[in-house]
Amino acid sequence: MSSPIEVAVIGGGPAGLMAAEVLAGAGHAVTVFDAKPSVGRKFLLAGKGGLNLTHSEPFEPFIGRFGERAGQIEPLLRGFDADALRAWAAGLGVETFVGTSGRVFPRDLKAAPLLRAWLHRLRAGGVKFAMRHRWTGWSGDGALRFATPDGERLVTPRATLLALGGASWPQLGSDGAWPPWLAARGVDVAPLRPANCGFDVGPTAAHPQGPGWSERFAGEFAGQPVKPVALQAEGFERRPGEFVITATGIEGSLVYAASRALREAIDRDGHATLHLDLLPQLSAERVAAEVKHPRGSRSLSSHLKSRLHLGPLKLGLLHELLTREQMLDTATLAAALKHLPLVLRAARPVEEAISTAGGVRFEALDDGLMAKALPGVFVAGEMLDWEAPTGGYLLTASMASGRAAALGLHRWLGD
Repeated sequence: MSSPIEVAVIGGGPAGLMAAEVLAGAGHAVTVFDAKPSVGRKFLLAGKGGLNLTHSEPFEPFIGRFGERAGQIEPLLRGFDADALRAWAAGLGVETFVGTSGRVFPRDLKAAPLLRAWLHRLRAGGVKFAMRHRWTGWSGDGALRFATPDGERLVTPRATLLALGGASWPQLGSDGAWPPWLAARGVDVAPLRPANCGFDVGPTAAHPQGPGWSERFAGEFAGQPVKPVALQAEGFERRPGEFVITATGIEGSLVYAASRALREAIDRDGHATLHLDLLPQLSAERVAAEVKHPRGSRSLSSHLKSRLHLGPLKLGLLHELLTREQMLDTATLAAALKHLPLVLRAARPVEEAISTAGGVRFEALDDGLMAKALPGVFVAGEMLDWEAPTGGYLLTASMASGRAAALGLHRWLGD
């Protein structure tokens, strides 16, 4: 027998909690269901790095970060933008500041105090929480099915808001199990894929049988950052920054920024080639002159270290990616220092990614984020088919979509 309730919000991440707040504020009786013993687990994990809430850049470039889905994300953010998010945090007693990169953080750089204050306000507003309720789809008569420690529970709400996340960090709750259930009911879902992710390298000059780095390079440099450096690839304009060597490839902020272009190239061609400028602070002419400078009895590595201040990691990259003949040809070496090709063969698995691309296509939803094939079912957060770089864009859009879906649900109920 199913339990009747007014509104079910499934998923206790930022999108679901924002939806619950808006709905409760509009006078609805809201129950938040989550598979884990507590809500906001991915939110708390993000707080370990300082909880990047949003970004301070102007609205137009902010919207541009969402690529081909900017048109669908823009109305959501016009309802709840970066300034609104900062004001919302202030309302919870959390002061924010803008870092040197333009990113916005809580003054104490912690997620837990904000989440505690938020949950206190939600409970005070009447929101109920049903923990250890893992949604498993719908029953034959349309009830929501939940697996609980006490067995299956069926719930029949007047309206449902899904905020289940994508498939990244499944141990925190967003396991990506839901696409078949929605697709079976006529909702168009794009395959879930890794976004803001690392990549595995293909064969290298030092490890031609590949894939991956040579054992020597990986053993010596895995975990170390490459900086300063600039990266460019097809579909990704040259950008300075840094990234990290992993046991099998590369990851880090600069790689995450380029991840969409790199993933699409791999899907299309079976591989992606990026180019690294190992000396972005120097002109190509200056690099060429220093490489050609007579080195006398010094080794090539000593010469490059002396003339160009190349450290062991960048020297290691050169030896990993260039043949001996290329290293000894001064023109080729100078060109490689400013335009070093690196072939990638695969994105890391989606469960390792920071976020997920794919999900419920906007074309399957109405303007209130209700599924056209499922009246009374609304979708928000990372379940939607969009992606954005790190830097506060993900969290802002997730919360904005939670608010928009809640407003759509409120209008649909017509109370």
